[in-house]
Amino acid sequence: MSELYHVSSSPHVRSKDTTSRIMLYVILALLPTSIFGIYNFGYRALVLILVTIASCVASEWIYNRIVHKKNTINDLSAVVTGLLLALNLPATLPWWQAVIGGVFAIIVVKCLFGGLGQNFMNPALGARCFLLIAFAANMVEFDIDSYSGATPLALMREGGVGAVNTMDMLIGKTAGTIGETSALCIIIGAMFLILMGVITLKIPATYIITFVIFITLFGGHGLDASYIVAQLCGGGLMLGAFFMATDYVTSPITPNGQILFGICLGILTGLFRIFGANAEGVSFAIILSNLLVPIIEKITVPRAFGQVREGKQHE
Repeated sequence: MSELYHVSSSPHVRSKDTTSRIMLYVILALLPTSIFGIYNFGYRALVLILVTIASCVASEWIYNRIVHKKNTINDLSAVVTGLLLALNLPATLPWWQAVIGGVFAIIVVKCLFGGLGQNFMNPALGARCFLLIAFAANMVEFDIDSYSGATPLALMREGGVGAVNTMDMLIGKTAGTIGETSALCIIIGAMFLILMGVITLKIPATYIITFVIFITLFGGHGLDASYIVAQLCGGGLMLGAFFMATDYVTSPITPNGQILFGICLGILTGLFRIFGANAEGVSFAIILSNLLVPIIEKITVPRAFGQVREGKQHE
């Protein structure tokens, strides 16, 4: 039998998907919301997207050259980070601040912790939160030719659900960051990722359901469908749920852990939106949940077959 079979060491399950192919799928899935963002906010959105992607790719290439590591820009992860960061920025942000965000995302959040697969939080959201702290005034400035004033969620906090048009929020004809406005485009991209097997609905569905339950209980509007739809379509929740909360590196790999992760996301987002000073909350909710991933995986790892709980061994 030893002449017929050769048993190698694990792992034995292989997939044709590579990192670059998965990243390419994510880029393709983000095209609808990117194109709509450019249409919605004009050439400044396009410039910001190109500049942010270029800064991320250049930062990774330069860092690898300095530390004499293998060039990793071909895996397209830096492109995805730059695109996601750009979609989380207002079109009015000065280009040089977007460059700083791209450098921070790649160098500080990703490369200094070992590169792809070693970062402890989503690089794009880490950079967005850094920019929110460093350039707070510019990061919440949404006045542009097409729109002026606050985001829909900010308007809702001041004047209630009647202050916004939920259909405009679904389509994306509202103020906001480049990629968060059109929930419809985000859903189209998410469906593509699901069909290609890149992501599953476990984390996004748990996130959204938990958030809906939370705002129903504590939002002060009960089961008001318009209020719930407006909350789901605003503040980048759909973009975060499908494209950033599902990041392979910073989300749990255990099935129960993914459910617990989604619950944490929903509760934290609800806390920030309902009781916090900021009307958004998605970015900080995802980052804080990223930090909880090691603990979540530790308490949700399934027992090996045949293993008995310590308390039952003495019964």
